[in-house]
Amino acid sequence: MFTHILVPHDGSKLSEAALTHALKLAKSLSARISVLHVVTDFTGDPSNTVPLLATTAREAFQQRAIGEAESILSRARRLGNAHDVHIEGHYLLAADPFKAIIDEVERRHCDLVVMASHGRRGLSAMLLGSETQKVLTHCQTPVLVVRA
Repeated sequence: MFTHILVPHDGSKLSEAALTHALKLAKSLSARISVLHVVTDFTGDPSNTVPLLATTAREAFQQRAIGEAESILSRARRLGNAHDVHIEGHYLLAADPFKAIIDEVERRHCDLVVMASHGRRGLSAMLLGSETQKVLTHCQTPVLVVRA
């Protein structure tokens, strides 16, 4: 049925819950998991009035964000080892996380996406949007949404 599951992980408890669900599913199906952390672009001073400061801030942001990504992926691998499921983790730098997720599904030939949802409804869901909702709307691969 499913052989390769992509789990987008932003470091939140909700993403951790989605990963736990994916691990249980992967174990029962003998599937493998790819965990993806998307580092969004730095949105500092849009007018770029102080170019050196903007460059320094961008570099500091990227270093911190990459360190956080590596920490998230390391925790995911340890969790996978605890469940006897192989996890391949990676991060990407991207402006639009949902597009990066969909591109990664295609690039890695994943046949299922498991991701968390905050469960927003009504106006807050419309105004805030959601990467999960965008993936559901645009992805051709099945998406399992975990609500914690």
